[in-house]
Amino acid sequence: MFIDRPDIEPGIKIAAQITPEPTEDDLAFIQQMGINYVVLWTDSTKASYEYYASRRRLFEDHGLKVYGFGNSDVHNQDAIVLGLENRDAKIEEYKQHLRNLGKAGIPYTTYAHMANGIWSTERETTRGGAPARAFNLAKADTGHWHGKQYAMPLTHGRRYSEEEIWDNFTCFIKQVAPVAEEAGVKIGIHPDDPPVPELGGIPRCIFSNFEGYRHALEIANSPNVGICLCVGCWLEGGDWMGKDVFETIKYFGEQKKLFKVHFRNVSQPLPYFVETFLDNGYMDMYKVMRALREVNFDGVIIADHIPLMANDHRVGTAFSIGYMKALLERANAEFEDR
Repeated sequence: MFIDRPDIEPGIKIAAQITPEPTEDDLAFIQQMGINYVVLWTDSTKASYEYYASRRRLFEDHGLKVYGFGNSDVHNQDAIVLGLENRDAKIEEYKQHLRNLGKAGIPYTTYAHMANGIWSTERETTRGGAPARAFNLAKADTGHWHGKQYAMPLTHGRRYSEEEIWDNFTCFIKQVAPVAEEAGVKIGIHPDDPPVPELGGIPRCIFSNFEGYRHALEIANSPNVGICLCVGCWLEGGDWMGKDVFETIKYFGEQKKLFKVHFRNVSQPLPYFVETFLDNGYMDMYKVMRALREVNFDGVIIADHIPLMANDHRVGTAFSIGYMKALLERANAEFEDR
């Protein structure tokens, strides 16, 4: 059985997000892009030590290292965020997820703390007519996560207070952080998407702004609890985030609290945005890569929420990862020349 850790090289690493049950074509595609790391997702039907170890073995047999593994059934759980009847069972399930990852030698998992899912409005098009996710606050009526739908006006029958949300987060993180430390697994907490103050009667008061993150990590008080920084979400939030993405990278990067980065761009900040290609949004993504290099970010970055190109998801993935590789090479060269 695995008790060791994969040999994670220093510096910024580009990873591919892929199914844990890839075809030979999937594996060849990653190898052909020159990518050495993968991040994977499953659900509770397979979230065992044996499954995690088998996936690590499969990818390592093809020269690929599993950096992280998420479990969608302990991610965005209303029971945890709202303190519902099955909260304790869900927290125990999360702890077991961490133990299984640690035993399998997988060093990282992403966690999100949204009670009523990710919200989008009707898909729109970006450059060249490519279909892409959009969000328009004026038209928002439902959130979704892992087969569940949450509808306006009150997704859980009443309004919740910010104090309730903070109390429930504290209850959760104080229980799971010691387990993460014992298992040797890092938890990167993803921003709320979209990062608006409230949706469906649920405040998004913790992971939708800089100060919320700062206070949440103070409460966790653990070297194993940090951030999965979704650049796209930070750009969605704009001024609502309290600090821009560069200030955020500097502050948390210098504390070594950045564990993973979702590298994506959007057309404009809230209240309305369309996700777009890395070179087609309102952010100069090279500046983001350079900021990560400036703080010696030591985790992985992935392409995320990629618009559909040529009716083939691999085309957009190849474009995005190729673009990211070029930005990273440029940033590394700039710092080596100093």
